[in-house]
Amino acid sequence: MRLTGIKLREHQRQVTIVTREKNRFPSSRHAGFERAHCRTRCAARNQLVSGAAAERARASGASAAGETVIRPARRADLDQVIEIDATVTGLEKRRYWLDVFRRYGGGADQGRCFLVAVRDRRVLGFVIGEIRDWEFGSPPCGWVFAIDVQPRARQQGIGAMLLKAIGDAFRSQGVDTLRTMLARDNTLIMSFFRSQGMMAGPLLMLEMDLHEDLGR
Repeated sequence: MRLTGIKLREHQRQVTIVTREKNRFPSSRHAGFERAHCRTRCAARNQLVSGAAAERARASGASAAGETVIRPARRADLDQVIEIDATVTGLEKRRYWLDVFRRYGGGADQGRCFLVAVRDRRVLGFVIGEIRDWEFGSPPCGWVFAIDVQPRARQQGIGAMLLKAIGDAFRSQGVDTLRTMLARDNTLIMSFFRSQGMMAGPLLMLEMDLHEDLGR
């Protein structure tokens, strides 16, 4: 059956409307694909945002939840450092620690280094040292004179992280030897240093009682 001009135009108009409706409401298969594609794009975007946030946190010295970070000590850390030292030694030496921070705080400037181990905004340990030049004829080397970890946080590798970090800081300034000194009866810290590869060095410590000398 042939269509007249009016009927032909009406038929074409109906075909156009149906086509538009199909484009407006795609098939369920096509819609599912679009939704899946959107989820993929959103997940990728969220991953990029999370990665960028983590990178900014690392750059600022912040740590992700549960992550231990070694960084230069800040003035705000000092109360927790004093607390750790008092817990271990039984003495609170606030004036001493204020002076230590004044001299050694701020990273590894001029060969001086004061680092802390932080997790979830809590200071779990610290290490302090400096590069000393030509003492008793010895070439420049790094000296560690204080290192400690909160007793509840021990056996987690924090002490090893601190010692490695200060060693890396000294190495970056051109020294290749790390030294320390400790009491003979401090078997705990002796075991720790030996476990990190430290051994007896070429220097021997001597001392004398000045009050006894004056009384002679």
